[in-house]
Amino acid sequence: MGLVGILILLSCWGIAVKSDGSDHKYKPGDPVPLYANKVGPFHNPSETYRYFDLPFCSPALVTDKREALGEVLNGDRLVDALYKLNFLTDRESEAICSKKLSKENIAQFRNAVAKDYYFQMYYDDLPVWGYIGKVEKQEKADPSEYKYYLFNHIHFDVLYNNDRVIEISVGTDSNALVDVTMDKEMVVEFMYSVKWKETNIPFERRMEKYSKSSSSPHHLEIHWFSIINSCVTVLLLTGFLATILMRVLKNDFIKYAHDEESADDQEETGWKYLHGDVFRYPRHNSLFAAALGSGTQLFTLTIFIFVLALVGVFYPYNRGALFTALVVIYALTSGIAGYTATSFYCQLEGTNWVRNLLLTGCLFCGPLFLTFCFLNTVAIAYSATAALPFGTIVVIVLIWTLVTSPLLVLGGIAGKNSKAEFQAPCRTTKFPREIPPLPWYRETIPQMAMAGFLPFSAIYIELYYIFASVWGHRIYTIYSILFIVFIILLIVTAFITVALTYFQLAAEDHEWWWRSFLCGGSTGLFVYGYCFYYYYARSDMSGFMQTAFFFGYMACICYGFFLMLGTVGFRASLLFVRHIYKSIKCE
Repeated sequence: MGLVGILILLSCWGIAVKSDGSDHKYKPGDPVPLYANKVGPFHNPSETYRYFDLPFCSPALVTDKREALGEVLNGDRLVDALYKLNFLTDRESEAICSKKLSKENIAQFRNAVAKDYYFQMYYDDLPVWGYIGKVEKQEKADPSEYKYYLFNHIHFDVLYNNDRVIEISVGTDSNALVDVTMDKEMVVEFMYSVKWKETNIPFERRMEKYSKSSSSPHHLEIHWFSIINSCVTVLLLTGFLATILMRVLKNDFIKYAHDEESADDQEETGWKYLHGDVFRYPRHNSLFAAALGSGTQLFTLTIFIFVLALVGVFYPYNRGALFTALVVIYALTSGIAGYTATSFYCQLEGTNWVRNLLLTGCLFCGPLFLTFCFLNTVAIAYSATAALPFGTIVVIVLIWTLVTSPLLVLGGIAGKNSKAEFQAPCRTTKFPREIPPLPWYRETIPQMAMAGFLPFSAIYIELYYIFASVWGHRIYTIYSILFIVFIILLIVTAFITVALTYFQLAAEDHEWWWRSFLCGGSTGLFVYGYCFYYYYARSDMSGFMQTAFFFGYMACICYGFFLMLGTVGFRASLLFVRHIYKSIKCE
């Protein structure tokens, strides 16, 4: 069964990364594939509908293009378009059809024009888009006095180099407008024109047009400024904290060494006082190990995605490649989660490793599945393309059943049989010491706020560009800069968590396990807080569906960040705690 699942995954991946028709060479007059994809409000990227949901001229039988898993997850629904753009064949004001529009059709078009609907097509695997109409406000404040016009004549400009299609753009005829302001029946003739022009741009560089916006000198300056700003801020703050921490630790080591030589029977104070409790296993050890396993898997997934991005797999408009990669790599890395969680759970002297494995499998996938069920129901109610077809849901369930679950179990069995023991430099006492009363700012929530602010300040400028790409129409291709920001995020998260762990131990609070995980992951909560700022201050998104999709899926993404960075924070703190307690003499 696992082999069948892996074959399904490999077929999905192969379909996603291959170029769909873009390697075709054409002769004059050859038909070039043109697919109509979707329409939707420009400001609501998740709210898209099938192209022929609007009453355009449609064929008697609408032919759907066979799509890869990632394309379906991306909301793409490609169908054959009526426009005939044969290679090197110019057309001038050619009619597609003459269609009688009812009052309901007119109202549908007017509503679409009012919401800034755009259409998207793919021509020889090149994206092309345009607006379906325009609103003339004529400086009138009352929306009831606005004029709504539908474009019924589309002009295609196509560039070619020898026998290859290089570029396509679409324009509209300002004189060919249909007034859809009033609800009245009318006959509309839909037309199009095609103009071919030769260019010297080589075929290999035809996709550069779409990445120029994100890699223009102006945007690159902003990106590099944000990185330099982050680096300087981080270096100053971490350098300051490191200096203090190293000085304090050095003084601690000298003091404890002097205490051991002068008076062995005197009462210990500070973090050395906790040597009998610092390695006491945390409460809810099964949940803790499951969180570590899920976080390690998500960290591995992120690294793999960065590697694919840096080698050029995710070029602009490679439809669905990112979603396919996420599904495939998450499924194949589930064994890492099983191994990490179960081996660590057994190190913490846990006995019910099967329950721990089930918890690991559901810790991230459970909330994601529930969120998907709700949002898919919303998309179905809206008849949007974001609603996954039944067949796609079956494929995802098969992947989870035949690949993710078996690999998770295999990883868990390997972790259980690893027989690794927890490496603690100090013996743990039988009874835990009482934690002294602490001021409010040493409680978990204030510590999480302090821990999350510094890493968030290092990435918040880059967050805008990522949000504008994921929840807008910008194109993000500068993955090298994003990778640098990610490395900065990991370093700052690890360091700030280590610093807070030291201050916690110095205050004689030995329950640092969960605290270090929560402090490390708190950046995910800051990112979710940024979602509210972006939605209300930086975007024009509106409507229940778009709002639900934005906050629902961002909650899952931020939860994943929480688990991943929490794992980084805990691992860094564990290394630090082991190091300092190895450096002193523990009785």
